[in-house]
Amino acid sequence: MKVFCGRVNPTTGALDWVEEDEDYDYHQEIARSSYADMLHDKDRNEKYYQGIRAAVKRVKERGEKAIVLDIGTGTGLLSMMAVTAGADYCYAVEVFKPMSEAAVQIVKANGFAGKIKVINKHSKEVTVGPDGDMMQRANILITELFDTELIGEGALPSYEHAQHTLMQERWEAVPHRATVYAQVVESHRLWSWNKLLPLDLDSGRFQPPPEMQSCPGAPSVCDIQLSQLNPCDFKSLSHIMVTCRIDFSQQISSATVSHPMNFSCLASGTAQVVLSWWDIDMDPEGTINCTMKPGWLYPSGHTVPWRDHWMQCVYFLPEEKKVVQRGELCLTAHQDDYSMWFTLQNSGAEENASNERPVCHCGAHIIWNRPRFGELNDQSRIDKYKKALKKILTPSSVCLCVSDGSLLPLLAHSIGAAQVFTLEYSSMSQHLMEKIFQVNNLKEVIPVLQKTPDKVTADDLGDRKVSVLIGEPFFTTSLLPWHNLYFWYSRTALSGVLSKDCTVSPVSASIHILAVEFKDLWRIRSPCGSCEGFDVRIMDEMIKKSLDFRELREAEPHALWEYPCRALSDPINAMTFNFQEAVPGDVMKSEGSVNLVRSGMCHGVVLWMEYQLTEDMRVSTGLLGVSEEEGDCQWYPHSKQGVFFLSSVTELEPSSMKPCTSVNYQLTFSPKHGDIQMNFSSKF
Repeated sequence: MKVFCGRVNPTTGALDWVEEDEDYDYHQEIARSSYADMLHDKDRNEKYYQGIRAAVKRVKERGEKAIVLDIGTGTGLLSMMAVTAGADYCYAVEVFKPMSEAAVQIVKANGFAGKIKVINKHSKEVTVGPDGDMMQRANILITELFDTELIGEGALPSYEHAQHTLMQERWEAVPHRATVYAQVVESHRLWSWNKLLPLDLDSGRFQPPPEMQSCPGAPSVCDIQLSQLNPCDFKSLSHIMVTCRIDFSQQISSATVSHPMNFSCLASGTAQVVLSWWDIDMDPEGTINCTMKPGWLYPSGHTVPWRDHWMQCVYFLPEEKKVVQRGELCLTAHQDDYSMWFTLQNSGAEENASNERPVCHCGAHIIWNRPRFGELNDQSRIDKYKKALKKILTPSSVCLCVSDGSLLPLLAHSIGAAQVFTLEYSSMSQHLMEKIFQVNNLKEVIPVLQKTPDKVTADDLGDRKVSVLIGEPFFTTSLLPWHNLYFWYSRTALSGVLSKDCTVSPVSASIHILAVEFKDLWRIRSPCGSCEGFDVRIMDEMIKKSLDFRELREAEPHALWEYPCRALSDPINAMTFNFQEAVPGDVMKSEGSVNLVRSGMCHGVVLWMEYQLTEDMRVSTGLLGVSEEEGDCQWYPHSKQGVFFLSSVTELEPSSMKPCTSVNYQLTFSPKHGDIQMNFSSKF
């Protein structure tokens, strides 16, 4: 059965109706999920298996049958581990129907259908009794309900319910306990992802609105691969502290609770950020431990387990706080049923911060994501735009900016343009920009037009023609780098209000490509035919059902500063878009090959956009540099790049097989649909 889905095209801005299979979204969700990553997480799987065997042994030693409840079974892997370890019966609960169907097939394929019952329900809906889902209560509770924040997937309410209604009076839990850690740091890099910082302009100093500076920020945790953050990017103001311990073998409560931690400050500075992670003990003695600590806490030479399904947390304090060395402070972790947040005050001071979860009240944290804050605060990038605008603006320029939430209008005004307008698609973004302009006494000077480009008329511009059209370009609806070609479509729709000799900046945009070897990221798309001796090939089939015909012709967005990779080729310009002209009617095509110049495993191709601001100035949203010897890549940290994973990994090294020497590419840009079809293949 086919269904039609309405989607706003991020490149053209049009509403497209797309025909899809009715189960397409399910397969997409599975394909883009972390199931493959979890199955490849050898450290996680080994620790779970050891913990499950120990729990089954403890129950058997008490002379009891081992009845297992596995909540959030996913592939059924942990249930199969339990039966292999000697469990008498296992109830595997999975609320996501396509995943539970996969689990049924995987359990059957491995010969466990008689001992594992897959239940397609939320655990809170599971019943016990002769006519229920479970014949009896369980005495071993196995779960993998954790996310980077530990409790963000609803682990606490699920435990609370299960322990009251689905477990016997005495039970074993795997994992047995979790410990959450926190460290207070000063980090201007991280803080720039949370607040809009002041900016020096030619006409004076730009100040963000006070309500933006006092706003507690986005309520969601910032999860990143903290191992890739250079220790030079932060200053430790506290030792690593234990925030809380949760014993899963005891009665769990999901009620809101606070955990105060007193500490003596290690150095003078500005407390801005709390770094946090957790570990889990699989047994009561704590001898089987699985930790999420960042790589720089491991001993030199120690192998650091890589995982993308569990990372580390960055929490932003509600406001910066100046601290002095040896000063006595109290960091309080607040926890509700789904999230955590932190407040900081002097030791002994009365707690005056609200125990309620922080919520953005300035609007900026709703409109802009954290990388966008970082981009707006990127001084080197701002300087490039300043230089470019100084080359193209004159005292008589009528300037129009087309980008979401851009500071370019401020730069253009400070440089001396006669009139500056800016275009915002949403009313929320319009109000935010008007607040920013108002604080800087520019609300009446820089009109904010809340319109789509095709609706802008000469009346909106005071019966004047635009002589300079500018953009970053950046749009909040963009997921992949080339989605920002919406600037080109806007420029085309605005043709009626542009002067004949209108200057457009950027002048052009180009897609650049690079063949790479990933250190770890390749694992998320690597086949997972077996795991810990169990056949899970059905997962590959489900992923391929979605990926073979769609994803293998598409790129995925990834913030590559978090995922180390080596350049196996030199970067090349694969396709250029001329913003001086309107969007053409004909399809644009480009094909060629990327020669591999370094040895390694070619896992895929990275794609990004570069913008030519003027004839001699450009900005990149992707590759910033490559080390000469090893080819290690440095990526722009405030944008995601596109990653096209090759369907088969290719090798460039002397071996028994002929090595790959290049990667062929074909790019086809369809102006009508605003998308880029791509194909990459290895050449031997």
